[in-house]
Amino acid sequence: MELLSNARIYTFSATQPVVEALLIGPQGKIQAIGRQEDLREAYATCIQREEDLGGATVLPGLTDAHIHLRHYALNLRKVDCATTTKEACLARVAQRARLTPPGQWILGHGWNQNDWGDAFPTAADLDKVAPHHPVYLTAQSLHAAWVNSTALAQAHITAQTPDPANGRIGRDDQGRPNGLLFEGAMRLASQIIPPPTEEETLAALRHAQETLWGLGITSVHDFDRVPAFRALQRLHERGELRLRVLKNLPIEALDALIEAGLRSGFGDDWLCLGGLKAFADGALGPRTAAMFQPYTDRPGERGMLLLDAEAILAFARRAVTHGLSLTIHAIGDRANHEVLNAYEHLRAYERAQGLPPLRHRLEHAQLLHPQDVPRLGRLGVIASMQPFHALSDRPFAQRAWGERCATAYAWRSISNQGAVLAFGSDAPVEAPNPWLGLYAAVQRAPLDTPEQAWYPQERLSLQQALAAYTTGPAYAAGWENHLGRLAPGYAADLIVLRHDPFRLPPEALPSQRPLATMVGGRWVWQASP
Repeated sequence: MELLSNARIYTFSATQPVVEALLIGPQGKIQAIGRQEDLREAYATCIQREEDLGGATVLPGLTDAHIHLRHYALNLRKVDCATTTKEACLARVAQRARLTPPGQWILGHGWNQNDWGDAFPTAADLDKVAPHHPVYLTAQSLHAAWVNSTALAQAHITAQTPDPANGRIGRDDQGRPNGLLFEGAMRLASQIIPPPTEEETLAALRHAQETLWGLGITSVHDFDRVPAFRALQRLHERGELRLRVLKNLPIEALDALIEAGLRSGFGDDWLCLGGLKAFADGALGPRTAAMFQPYTDRPGERGMLLLDAEAILAFARRAVTHGLSLTIHAIGDRANHEVLNAYEHLRAYERAQGLPPLRHRLEHAQLLHPQDVPRLGRLGVIASMQPFHALSDRPFAQRAWGERCATAYAWRSISNQGAVLAFGSDAPVEAPNPWLGLYAAVQRAPLDTPEQAWYPQERLSLQQALAAYTTGPAYAAGWENHLGRLAPGYAADLIVLRHDPFRLPPEALPSQRPLATMVGGRWVWQASP
């Protein structure tokens, strides 16, 4: 057994919230917590090693409750398009073009036209800097892509190409493709991009895993598609998966999962099946989030409702009958309303059929109609939200939603009504840095002007925000009896910090990083001296 001593350990356990020592027993589980002298005396013959943490602070390992893990991992190798100007992004593409053999794809991610004066880019822009390469750049929201003429030609997208279901091809005044692909239309180009090899994917995941440990993340709820599941299984088989993963799969996998008899919760402590993911609408950035009333800055536009309550129930009843929970993406107030309507009917169906109430989730829940705020708690629906979105979205949320923003990113109101919060990043949409998320949750203000809080009544305490990165995601995953706390019987997943975050001003949170990260009783990451 290993004793970690001389620390300020926040356990998130009601009976012993702060202790000075922690004993790790077999299988990487916590054996005991308390005063170090008491533990030394009680387990004198069992302690094989003691590590003095020098007065450092210890917290439970953090969870990113919404990440696209494979996508994030592979994005670490792409052109970083998160620039303040379109010209800077084009310069990065030009640099990559000089280093890439002609004909090979140039991939990138992170552009946001709202940072470029709200003007969408075009294929012609890319043609100037990469005329000999097909280029495919995903927007920060992941709900739009920017391609050049070479990519359009290779994808056979012309003026005669119809908009696909649940998608739209951007067009100029003459109806010709302009290089923008929205929602389902993105697949017209993405499906012809040569996929990475298995070994390339595994290498990217190993690198991403280490990066996440360095941020204090010890578990994730992944929302990438089936290829990510295959890759994670390969890592697990090789004994290289040391990040706990709740794997959510797309709703298209419903029939296959039913046929195989797989249910939510199947797996082990490292890789476990979560829920089925569906999309009720698009995103705020490209104005495809489904709204009751038109966008303030685009009269007449109300976004794209991809699923209404009736359509959701068509697959939801089959899913819960076979023990599969649901996790549904909704951004706009109309989309959230339709999903909550579906969940309300689904709860009634579960009761009528004598089925256990599964832990269904609302992903993002960015803008709620005021009457819908209490419904998550009442229905037992988990609010899976990404707090940093409130900071990054704020400028164009104000333009697009106006006064409706009073119930946008409404963490405290949702929590006060009894809903469980599970916080994540939506990486690669945002950086998977939980310390930025914690700052956003407690301050709701720009990083450079922390005094300018946006709807400050929705701020959380640090304790509430940390719970949304620990105990909340553990509950959402069905892991609340062995993860999210530092208590006997729980996994020894923890992080060591130089500074106590409860004793820091909020503006110091974004710069915090662990000194070390432990998963399953094993140190997996340590900061460089």
